[in-house]
Amino acid sequence: MLPIALWSAFALRLGEWSPDVTQYWPAFVVSALVCIPVFGGLGLYRHVVRHMGNHALWAVVQGATITAIAVATVAYMVPLRGFPRSVPIVFWLLTLLYVSGSRFAVRGYFQWLQNKLHVRQSVIIYGAGSKGVELARLLLQQGDYVPVAFLDDAKNLHKRIINGLYVYSPLNLEVLLRDTDAKQILVAVDSSAVRDRRRIIEFLEPFAIRVRLIPDFDELVSGRASLVNIRDVELEDLLGRGRVDPLPHLLESSVIGKNVLVTGAGGSIGSELCRQILQQSPERLVLLDQSEYGLYEIERELRETATREALLTPIVAVLGSVTSTPLMLHTFKNFEIETVYHAAAYKHVSLVEQNVIQGLKNNTFGTLHAAEAALDAGVENFILISTDKAVRTTSVMGASKRLAEMTLQALQEVSDETRFSMVRFGNVLGSSGSVVPLFLEQIDRGGPVTVTHADVTRYFMTIPEAAQLVLQASSMAEGGDVFLLDMGRPVKILELAKRMINLKGYSIKDAENELGDIAIEITGLQSGEKLHEELLLGDAVTGTEHRKIMRAEEQYLDWKELRGALNTLEQACDNFDYGAIRTFIEGLVEGSDLTSQLSELRPEAQVLILNPKDRDQSPG
Repeated sequence: MLPIALWSAFALRLGEWSPDVTQYWPAFVVSALVCIPVFGGLGLYRHVVRHMGNHALWAVVQGATITAIAVATVAYMVPLRGFPRSVPIVFWLLTLLYVSGSRFAVRGYFQWLQNKLHVRQSVIIYGAGSKGVELARLLLQQGDYVPVAFLDDAKNLHKRIINGLYVYSPLNLEVLLRDTDAKQILVAVDSSAVRDRRRIIEFLEPFAIRVRLIPDFDELVSGRASLVNIRDVELEDLLGRGRVDPLPHLLESSVIGKNVLVTGAGGSIGSELCRQILQQSPERLVLLDQSEYGLYEIERELRETATREALLTPIVAVLGSVTSTPLMLHTFKNFEIETVYHAAAYKHVSLVEQNVIQGLKNNTFGTLHAAEAALDAGVENFILISTDKAVRTTSVMGASKRLAEMTLQALQEVSDETRFSMVRFGNVLGSSGSVVPLFLEQIDRGGPVTVTHADVTRYFMTIPEAAQLVLQASSMAEGGDVFLLDMGRPVKILELAKRMINLKGYSIKDAENELGDIAIEITGLQSGEKLHEELLLGDAVTGTEHRKIMRAEEQYLDWKELRGALNTLEQACDNFDYGAIRTFIEGLVEGSDLTSQLSELRPEAQVLILNPKDRDQSPG
């Protein structure tokens, strides 16, 4: 390209198609002898043409400038008779055009060929900032997507062209979808910008297009994530819960340098508690679960984490049930346990309704036996993971958890060393059997999506956030405390189902749209379910030093009276006396109503829990 560029410069300057340049041969020799080594030194020949970027173009500019100066120097120092003074300038421009243009032409050909041989999906990128532009560049070079346009809220970017893509206002989305046939929108907004993400997602909901989120750009650059990690919108994104940094002194107080035990360590909440506790450098971490598989998985994960991050905390796995008083007492004493996080529980409302005896034995009496063993062993802190279903409950599961709470409140009266407390919160995202994975599974199958009632609402919180708040709440325990976590606004489940369908790119099939993709079916509330869950029994609630943790004052029976009632209830369970069970629960648990549940149960209707996979030791 170099001699052609110099010849073309003469032709343009002299206005001839075949200029006589034989007398200027030294300039042609110098252009090649200088320019090629300069380009080599600048790294131009190391650039892979099909992935060439701005660095290669800058190398061409530098090399062309040096070569043009060399040509001019030779021409005027030799001197070459009649050498036009404007030729070096024209040569510089043509070198830029020929050398860089040929490379960009080859790059364009390879991209065209790749698109022709590999059919890629058209996508729109929401966000024309630096992250969106870099995403577009990455998509053009790799992956199964080809960007066709940008959307951005910034008015100063509208109607501009960035990296070959036109920037549209979000108000033009409907027309843009029709013209481009795009089936997906990739939101190029950092996960830290929670409010912006939520606003964008809410704007995109009504459109029949799949909305997906990309990993944060620093994760893409560092290699911790790739374009393969592009994901669908999840409930965490819909909730838009802002991150609240933990208070370090609260996070560490009950854990650092202590022997800590987590019951139900293989469950949703229990396993996350173990992960976060391990990061706080306890003296020893003991995991207890009756599920062999669950215990094996969390122990293996924690040991791998400890090895990878050079953590020195010993990890001990204990296989067994919290209902075994000898096992609990031996474990507490043998490992000198100082803090217990009691997450072991049967949590599924409908399953516990069919297994009343096992639900009470595990949730209520398991807590009783573990707490009494903690008293005998001199454990410092015993923290129960409870649930909003314990408040004015209509389910056996909720009643069993409220009885567990009352047990700890009453035991505090006779405890001199052990501080008992409980943390109450609602549904956690991602736990087994929760509504969100069920909806996703139903949507992927093509529907219908089943909702129990058109007006049912639930509170939601992420598992990591819940575990982090539990650790901090336990540090504020004074004894007998009932801590409530700020769950935010309740979510209407029917609206949640609609949003998840829309954000997957499907339309809702109903009477108004019979040609829609996925129908929503109202199935009716299951036994024990409530329309709306509550976190508080009364009005006596005060704040704490953490703005997302509150302390409630609630009534309970004294230990002597409650222990006698629990003995009677345990005897009724042993005799399968459901009438007596209902009477005692409704007499003990404030606001409970189990008439429609326990009156329908008979001993032969009980479904025994034989498979450990059917239970998850985490709060419901």
